[in-house]
Amino acid sequence: MKRGYTLHMGAARRLADYRELLDLPDHVVGEILNGHLEVSPRPRFAHARASSRLDRWLGDFDDEGDDEPPEQWWIFPEVEVLVGNDVLVPDLAGWRRSRCPEMPSGRHAEQAPDWVCEILSPGSVRMDRQVKLPLYAQAGVGHAWLVDVDERLLEAYRREGTAWLLLGVWSGSDVARIAPFEARELHLARLWAPKGAA
Repeated sequence: MKRGYTLHMGAARRLADYRELLDLPDHVVGEILNGHLEVSPRPRFAHARASSRLDRWLGDFDDEGDDEPPEQWWIFPEVEVLVGNDVLVPDLAGWRRSRCPEMPSGRHAEQAPDWVCEILSPGSVRMDRQVKLPLYAQAGVGHAWLVDVDERLLEAYRREGTAWLLLGVWSGSDVARIAPFEARELHLARLWAPKGAA
Protein backbone atom coordinates (compact mmCIF):
# COMPACT_ATOMS: atom_id res chain seq x y z
CA MET A 1 0.00 0.00 0.00
CA LYS A 2 0.91 3.61 0.23
CA ARG A 3 2.99 4.02 -2.86
CA GLY A 4 3.30 7.64 -1.83
CA TYR A 5 3.61 10.63 -4.04
CA THR A 6 3.37 14.29 -3.21
CA LEU A 7 1.00 16.62 -4.96
CA HIS A 8 2.97 19.69 -6.06
CA MET A 9 1.20 23.00 -6.39
CA GLY A 10 3.01 24.95 -9.10
CA ALA A 11 6.76 25.50 -8.89
CA ALA A 12 6.79 26.11 -5.13
CA ARG A 13 5.11 23.80 -2.67
CA ARG A 14 2.58 25.47 -0.43
CA LEU A 15 1.11 24.25 2.80
CA ALA A 16 -1.93 22.04 2.38
CA ASP A 17 -5.17 22.54 4.25
CA TYR A 18 -7.82 20.10 5.41
CA ARG A 19 -10.22 20.94 2.56
CA GLU A 20 -7.80 19.31 0.14
CA LEU A 21 -8.21 15.99 1.98
CA LEU A 22 -11.99 16.27 1.64
CA ASP A 23 -11.66 16.77 -2.13
CA LEU A 24 -9.66 13.58 -2.72
CA PRO A 25 -11.35 10.62 -4.45
CA ASP A 26 -12.32 7.60 -2.35
CA HIS A 27 -9.77 5.27 -3.96
CA VAL A 28 -6.79 7.02 -2.31
CA VAL A 29 -5.61 7.81 1.21
CA GLY A 30 -4.62 11.40 1.89
CA GLU A 31 -2.48 12.74 4.71
CA ILE A 32 -0.96 16.11 5.53
CA LEU A 33 2.62 15.50 6.65
CA ASN A 34 4.84 18.41 7.64
CA GLY A 35 2.29 20.66 6.02
CA HIS A 36 2.25 18.93 2.63
CA LEU A 37 -0.43 16.76 1.06
CA GLU A 38 0.65 13.15 0.55
CA VAL A 39 -1.59 10.84 -1.46
CA SER A 40 -1.30 7.05 -1.53
CA PRO A 41 -3.30 4.32 -3.26
CA ARG A 42 -5.42 1.89 -1.27
CA PRO A 43 -3.52 -1.14 0.08
CA ARG A 44 -2.44 -4.30 -1.72
CA PHE A 45 -4.03 -7.55 -0.61
CA ALA A 46 -1.02 -8.67 1.48
CA HIS A 47 -1.09 -5.34 3.31
CA ALA A 48 -4.86 -5.50 3.85
CA ARG A 49 -4.59 -9.08 5.15
CA ALA A 50 -1.99 -8.17 7.78
CA SER A 51 -4.01 -5.14 8.84
CA SER A 52 -7.32 -7.01 9.10
CA ARG A 53 -5.71 -9.97 10.92
CA LEU A 54 -4.11 -7.62 13.46
CA ASP A 55 -7.39 -5.77 13.86
CA ARG A 56 -9.18 -9.06 14.52
CA TRP A 57 -6.51 -10.19 17.00
CA LEU A 58 -6.80 -6.87 18.85
CA GLY A 59 -10.57 -7.26 19.05
CA ASP A 60 -10.35 -8.81 22.51
CA PHE A 61 -8.81 -5.59 23.81
CA ASP A 62 -11.67 -3.59 22.26
CA ASP A 63 -14.39 -5.95 23.49
CA GLU A 64 -17.16 -5.10 25.91
CA GLY A 65 -18.29 -8.65 26.57
CA ASP A 66 -18.27 -10.67 29.77
CA ASP A 67 -14.62 -11.69 29.46
CA GLU A 68 -13.00 -8.33 30.07
CA PRO A 69 -9.43 -8.00 28.76
CA PRO A 70 -6.71 -6.91 31.21
CA GLU A 71 -6.92 -3.41 29.75
CA GLN A 72 -9.60 -2.03 27.47
CA TRP A 73 -8.83 -0.10 24.30
CA TRP A 74 -10.53 1.63 21.40
CA ILE A 75 -8.97 0.16 18.22
CA PHE A 76 -9.63 1.60 14.74
CA PRO A 77 -8.25 1.06 11.22
CA GLU A 78 -7.29 4.06 9.06
CA VAL A 79 -8.64 6.93 11.16
CA GLU A 80 -7.43 10.50 10.89
CA VAL A 81 -5.23 11.71 13.74
CA LEU A 82 -4.45 15.42 14.08
CA VAL A 83 -0.89 16.34 15.06
CA GLY A 84 -0.69 20.13 15.09
CA ASN A 85 -1.57 21.13 11.53
CA ASP A 86 -0.81 17.67 10.17
CA VAL A 87 -3.31 14.88 9.54
CA LEU A 88 -1.94 11.34 9.83
CA VAL A 89 -3.75 8.12 8.91
CA PRO A 90 -2.14 5.15 10.67
CA ASP A 91 -3.12 1.72 9.40
CA LEU A 92 -4.28 0.91 12.94
CA ALA A 93 -4.53 3.12 16.02
CA GLY A 94 -5.51 2.45 19.61
CA TRP A 95 -6.50 4.53 22.62
CA ARG A 96 -6.46 3.18 26.19
CA ARG A 97 -9.93 3.62 27.64
CA SER A 98 -8.37 4.54 30.98
CA ARG A 99 -7.03 7.68 29.25
CA CYS A 100 -9.81 8.12 26.70
CA PRO A 101 -13.03 6.84 28.32
CA GLU A 102 -15.31 8.07 25.53
CA MET A 103 -14.90 6.69 22.02
CA PRO A 104 -13.40 9.31 19.71
CA SER A 105 -16.09 10.71 17.43
CA GLY A 106 -16.36 12.82 14.33
CA ARG A 107 -14.05 12.70 11.36
CA HIS A 108 -10.69 12.83 13.15
CA ALA A 109 -9.08 12.42 16.59
CA GLU A 110 -7.41 15.35 18.24
CA GLN A 111 -6.17 13.23 21.17
CA ALA A 112 -3.07 11.26 20.20
CA PRO A 113 -3.45 7.48 20.23
CA ASP A 114 -1.49 5.40 22.73
CA TRP A 115 -0.43 2.98 19.97
CA VAL A 116 -0.15 3.08 16.18
CA CYS A 117 0.71 0.46 13.60
CA GLU A 118 1.95 1.09 10.08
CA ILE A 119 2.00 -1.73 7.53
CA LEU A 120 5.04 -1.04 5.35
CA SER A 121 5.33 -1.44 1.62
CA PRO A 122 8.18 -0.49 -0.75
CA GLY A 123 6.45 2.79 -1.59
CA SER A 124 5.68 3.80 1.99
CA VAL A 125 8.69 2.70 4.02
CA ARG A 126 10.58 6.02 3.84
CA MET A 127 7.50 8.08 4.67
CA ASP A 128 6.42 5.77 7.51
CA ARG A 129 9.89 5.61 9.09
CA GLN A 130 11.35 9.05 8.44
CA VAL A 131 8.30 11.30 8.42
CA LYS A 132 5.43 9.69 10.32
CA LEU A 133 7.33 8.07 13.21
CA PRO A 134 8.85 11.41 14.33
CA LEU A 135 5.42 13.06 14.06
CA TYR A 136 3.87 10.29 16.19
CA ALA A 137 6.59 10.83 18.82
CA GLN A 138 5.98 14.58 18.73
CA ALA A 139 2.27 13.94 19.29
CA GLY A 140 2.96 11.79 22.36
CA VAL A 141 2.06 8.35 20.95
CA GLY A 142 3.47 5.82 23.43
CA HIS A 143 3.96 2.74 21.22
CA ALA A 144 4.45 2.13 17.50
CA TRP A 145 4.59 -1.06 15.47
CA LEU A 146 5.97 -1.34 11.94
CA VAL A 147 4.88 -4.45 10.05
CA ASP A 148 6.73 -5.38 6.86
CA VAL A 149 4.59 -7.89 4.93
CA ASP A 150 7.28 -8.52 2.29
CA GLU A 151 10.01 -9.30 4.85
CA ARG A 152 7.45 -10.90 7.20
CA LEU A 153 8.57 -9.04 10.28
CA LEU A 154 7.22 -6.81 13.02
CA GLU A 155 9.22 -4.11 14.82
CA ALA A 156 7.90 -2.69 18.09
CA TYR A 157 8.92 0.65 19.59
CA ARG A 158 8.22 2.55 22.81
CA ARG A 159 8.57 6.32 22.96
CA GLU A 160 11.24 7.63 25.32
CA GLY A 161 10.97 11.42 25.41
CA THR A 162 11.02 12.45 21.76
CA ALA A 163 12.82 9.32 20.50
CA TRP A 164 11.77 5.74 19.81
CA LEU A 165 13.31 2.82 21.69
CA LEU A 166 13.29 -0.45 19.74
CA LEU A 167 11.69 -3.12 21.93
CA GLY A 168 12.29 -5.98 19.52
CA VAL A 169 11.92 -7.45 16.07
CA TRP A 170 9.92 -10.61 15.42
CA SER A 171 9.63 -12.45 12.12
CA GLY A 172 8.23 -15.39 10.21
CA SER A 173 6.33 -17.73 12.50
CA ASP A 174 7.49 -16.23 15.81
CA VAL A 175 5.03 -16.25 18.69
CA ALA A 176 5.45 -13.22 20.92
CA ARG A 177 3.95 -11.01 23.60
CA ILE A 178 4.52 -7.47 22.40
CA ALA A 179 3.88 -4.25 24.33
CA PRO A 180 1.45 -2.68 24.77
CA PHE A 181 -0.61 -5.83 24.07
CA GLU A 182 1.62 -8.32 25.86
CA ALA A 183 -1.39 -9.82 27.66
CA ARG A 184 -1.97 -12.01 24.56
CA GLU A 185 0.33 -14.05 22.38
CA LEU A 186 0.58 -12.95 18.77
CA HIS A 187 1.26 -15.70 16.21
CA LEU A 188 2.96 -13.75 13.44
CA ALA A 189 2.42 -16.48 10.85
CA ARG A 190 -1.29 -15.60 10.85
CA LEU A 191 -0.53 -12.12 9.51
CA TRP A 192 1.20 -13.11 6.30
CA ALA A 193 -0.33 -13.76 2.91
CA PRO A 194 0.42 -17.16 1.34
CA LYS A 195 3.79 -17.36 -0.37
CA GLY A 196 3.70 -15.84 -3.82
CA ALA A 197 0.62 -13.70 -3.13
CA ALA A 198 0.92 -9.94 -3.33
